[in-house]
Amino acid sequence: MKTLIRLFYGAGFLAAGIAHFKRPNGFKAIVPAFLPFKQAIVAVSGIIEVIYGAALLLNRGTSFVTKTMSAFLAAVFPANVYMGMKNIPLGEKKLPAGVLWARLPLQWLLIQGSKRIDS
Repeated sequence: MKTLIRLFYGAGFLAAGIAHFKRPNGFKAIVPAFLPFKQAIVAVSGIIEVIYGAALLLNRGTSFVTKTMSAFLAAVFPANVYMGMKNIPLGEKKLPAGVLWARLPLQWLLIQGSKRIDS
């Protein structure tokens, strides 16, 4: 089961990280307005997600990933809140505000699940 969780997270993080570079404007839109350097924030978070994804898929450095993933997920949480507050589309899909807000508990579930990844 731990292997499946690791692979699920690895694929998800790798896909999300790549998306930061394929569709940067969508990610810049959810960076809270009070933060400067939106392009850099999107690039750095994308790089972190690619590194996490690759490490988990290759089963290399998973101890580092599992020790730091909770902090990373907490750091990107304000973007999800901002997305809900401003009703920003998810990619090109306009979602009902309730769906955007319902995504917020997902961060907590992702943090809890990350603790189950076997190193």
